Amino acid sequence: MKKQVQQKGRTVTLLFTMLLFLVFVLSALFTVLIGGKVYENINQRIQENYSGQVVLNYVANKVRQGDRAGCVMVKSIEDTQVLELAQEINGRKYVTWIYYRDGAVRELFTNEGSGLGLKDGLEIMECQGLTFTQEDSVLKIQVYGAASGSLLLNLRSGGGRDGE
Repeated sequence: MKKQVQQKGRTVTLLFTMLLFLVFVLSALFTVLIGGKVYENINQRIQENYSGQVVLNYVANKVRQGDRAGCVMVKSIEDTQVLELAQEINGRKYVTWIYYRDGAVRELFTNEGSGLGLKDGLEIMECQGLTFTQEDSVLKIQVYGAASGSLLLNLRSGGGRDGE
């Protein structure tokens, strides 16, 4: 009889140990699954913020490079809002257009009168929208979508062309 009680005690202990181990394994599994989902969400938010910030920083750096009197202005070309940065190289006039078209920020660098249009610009980065607003010497850059954000730049040169 004593042997039978000892046998039952060992069985109960074994079952309890196995049950405890199963609970531990399930807890570890759920922790890994939940952690993976949290990582995925954080990574997605970082990517969204990254793309918005890259567009803003890219445009800001381009404006800072071309910030000369009368060389930075917002225009409408082919019913699209365009940030135009003008410059003169070896006596020839060139323009850089930065604009939003077909789901991406695009850039076109060409000499004036080349005949190239907005369809010829190079894709810089995908986003859901980009607008420019210029009031006197303040340029506002706005990115839309999940990576939305805005940036105000004070043009040191004063902005638009002389007499405009």
